[in-house]
Amino acid sequence: MNGVLAGDRGGVTVEAAVAVCGLVFVLALGLAAVMAVVGQVQCTDAAREAARLVARGDDSRAERVVGEIGPRGARWVIRREGDTAWVEVTITRLGVELGARAYAVLEPGVADG
Repeated sequence: MNGVLAGDRGGVTVEAAVAVCGLVFVLALGLAAVMAVVGQVQCTDAAREAARLVARGDDSRAERVVGEIGPRGARWVIRREGDTAWVEVTITRLGVELGARAYAVLEPGVADG
């Protein structure tokens, strides 16, 4: 065993360890991306549904819906401007700001009063 390849002992183990670390990193990055997409979809769904309820004049129910449909820890803003309303739902995940905004035209009885 004192030949030319005697210094390569354990080389395969090191290469396997590096490969496994790389694989774990790629899997963690993929999982973070999937979680970001899920959070974005939840923000979009919550904003859309809340805007629809605000357009009907049901602001309290809209806030409850955002709390139920939106991602945990989400922040939301409900605003009315003239005969339109918009709802913005945002959340911070892994240092990235995710959010969605939905607009709706107020129903005639709601816009007048």
